[in-house]
Amino acid sequence: MGTDLHLELSGRGSRREQLMRALREAITSGRLAPGTRLPPYRTLAVDLGLARNTVGEAYAELVAEGWLTARQGSGTRVAPRATPLPAAKDRARRTAPPAPRPAYDFMPTSPDASAFPRSAWLTSARRALNSAPSDAFGVGDPRGRVELRTALTEYLARARGVRTAPHRIVVCAGFAHALRILGEVLDGAVAVESYGLAFHRSLLTGAGLRTVPLTVDADGARTAELGSIDAGAVLLTPAHQFPTGGPLSAERRTAAVDWARATGSVVLEDDYDGEFRYDREPVGAVQGLDPDRVIYLGSTSKSLSPALRLGWLALPDGLVDDVLAVKGVRELWTGVFDQLTLADFIARGAYDRHVRLMRRTYRRRRDRLVAVLTERAPHIAVSGIAAGLHAVLDLPPGTEQDTVRAAGRHGLALAGLGAFRHPESTMPPREGLVIGFGAPPDHAFNGALQALCAALPPAGEPSGGPAI
Repeated sequence: MGTDLHLELSGRGSRREQLMRALREAITSGRLAPGTRLPPYRTLAVDLGLARNTVGEAYAELVAEGWLTARQGSGTRVAPRATPLPAAKDRARRTAPPAPRPAYDFMPTSPDASAFPRSAWLTSARRALNSAPSDAFGVGDPRGRVELRTALTEYLARARGVRTAPHRIVVCAGFAHALRILGEVLDGAVAVESYGLAFHRSLLTGAGLRTVPLTVDADGARTAELGSIDAGAVLLTPAHQFPTGGPLSAERRTAAVDWARATGSVVLEDDYDGEFRYDREPVGAVQGLDPDRVIYLGSTSKSLSPALRLGWLALPDGLVDDVLAVKGVRELWTGVFDQLTLADFIARGAYDRHVRLMRRTYRRRRDRLVAVLTERAPHIAVSGIAAGLHAVLDLPPGTEQDTVRAAGRHGLALAGLGAFRHPESTMPPREGLVIGFGAPPDHAFNGALQALCAALPPAGEPSGGPAI
């Protein structure tokens, strides 16, 4: 048994000298990093067609020169300091310390990474691997594994009111991948909410589509404005508008679907955190109103982890082939075994149990956030908290940027509302903070709250005044 090592022996000198030169070059180029274990000299001799003594002598001489180390039971390894130091200027550039990470994270883009259900996921991974059919080890189906599409069909119908079937679901590498695919399928302009992720808008504009902002208020996007916009689609976050936090009202949901039917357009429903609701009855998916006019987009980014890179599209029948044509003839984006693991995770109820557990956890954090702000900053209004993993804190006019900078000085990462505003929006700007209370682990949550309170402007702060 040995380790494969590619070396090219060439140039002047004996075969031993050629081997030593090739090993030095592999070390100085960084191809063999310090500590790398080399093949036993007998194995390397066979691989290179050399005499054992030739390789053994080359190893011994390189050990004597300090390029390699040899210890009983540890084999022959590249010496820890075998790589020459770079030039002083280059060394300073390489060793410059990275930018310090904030002590606390209130960014609204992630769940609590420490809460990932490792044991339950590992159980499903083992079950999925043991029961995987032989065709799972071949070329992947671009639609995604049928096991996952079947599990999603049942779960989405039960938990979110989505009406679909396995043949209408396409698995993607998260929401962004799904939106990028749709950007290649859609034509014309896309109406979007005036407040939303700039990254999502950039995916659409990158596909050559213009985005047109819709006014947003406490009842979500004003979908009545669609009648005056020449758009082929509208992107909405109906369950919990991102980032302002309100659910799309029943009247506006109906208006969006009626507009899509009348114009032959489609509604793109981003259901990014629909499972997490606290003070109101669950809001079902708009897709349930008309599966032929609404494209449902979901992912595991908030419910489990964005690191899984698993998402899905529930499509109208007429768009499945178009989406697959863009995605490609084989699966290049999502690992088959992650798909099979998620399918098992859903089918055996582990996904439901995790969502219920995290719903209780996030509700406690939401309540703690509100209680602390009520006590220490009663002049700061909190909204958008009936569901989801973030809250909006309204700020006095002219204080948002100063407050964001003050938060950074206190080691706290957070986002101002202005970062989410569409550059072409005509609605009055709103100043505030978007607080992702889902991101900090439990042990850091109180510290994050203290840093937040220290950064907020005091009551009566004049417009443009500094945040303490």
